[in-house]
Amino acid sequence: MLFTLFATGNLLSAFAQTATDTTTAPAFKLSGSADVYYKYNLNGNNTDNKTSFTNSHNSFELGMVSLKVEHGFKKGSIVADLGFGKRAGEFSYNDVPGSTNGLAMAIKQLFVSYQLTDKIKLTMGSYATHVGYELVDAYLNRNYSMSYMFSYGPFFHTGVKADVALSSSLSAMVGVFNPTDLKSVSLNGHKYIGAQLGFAPESVPLKLYLNYLEGKDTSSIQNHQIDVVATYQFTKKFGVGYNGTYSTYLNAKLKGETDANAKWWGSALYVNADFTDKFGLTLRGEYFSDKDGVKVFTRPGGNVVAGTLSFNYKSGNLTIIPEFRLDKSSVDLFSKQDGSATTTTANVLLAAVYHF
Repeated sequence: MLFTLFATGNLLSAFAQTATDTTTAPAFKLSGSADVYYKYNLNGNNTDNKTSFTNSHNSFELGMVSLKVEHGFKKGSIVADLGFGKRAGEFSYNDVPGSTNGLAMAIKQLFVSYQLTDKIKLTMGSYATHVGYELVDAYLNRNYSMSYMFSYGPFFHTGVKADVALSSSLSAMVGVFNPTDLKSVSLNGHKYIGAQLGFAPESVPLKLYLNYLEGKDTSSIQNHQIDVVATYQFTKKFGVGYNGTYSTYLNAKLKGETDANAKWWGSALYVNADFTDKFGLTLRGEYFSDKDGVKVFTRPGGNVVAGTLSFNYKSGNLTIIPEFRLDKSSVDLFSKQDGSATTTTANVLLAAVYHF
């Protein structure tokens, strides 16, 4: 009798497990990354860097530790992406005043999504910008140092957006956000409008994105930005990428004056070559124009030409990046070790990036 009861219980238990397994289980994913680097500036100072995240000289530095949790069930999902370190602090500079502190912690992304239909997804929260080619996580870039366009374009947006699959190769996004790089706004109720149109045909290794952003910031300065990203993978071992952006500003408080209007723009080409599964390189050439002194320069402004050669050696999830970079400015933007001004600066860098 005991044997019969035991067998019956096991049978019912097996049946219950089989019935439960036919339902869709929640999707859960945990991922993360970490990066460290050493940089030496050939001018002998730590003030020559005018882009994000590598503000150092002759020093071993900690970049950022990231932990990302994703969970989805039925039509709903959530993403929580936390960053620890200098890189995270500089990325969320409005939320972390002491961003130079190596112990800075920031919420890089936190958003909730709902799959309204098979073709429409709604998302609310804070997420990385749709503008530009490069990304904040080091393992997602082949160059370790960042471009001028990434550094002075938007980092992230907080608001609501709708992603629409128009066809198998055409996608669109439209959203309403807080002013750029702000997770909370208390000064005024100004909002930004963002949009993206993407084209990725299945028959051609081409991806095209047209990005747009406009709105008033907390100082009531009107901003319009148009951005283009294109990639083409000629072969498995050779591909190119392009990013071009144009941004304008209108200060209503100075209406009619010369300084009321300002603009900056940039253009960058990325050449990616992978000689083996473990070894490759990327050459980035960038032109950044800031003649109105909006971002890098003071008036009357100027422009910068920057070339970056980065080697990528991969061993599993680890990537070693030796890098050489040369920046040339139209005016004296950089400094020598003795403090005298100069138009050029060069850096050598060695980074280690790991992700899982």
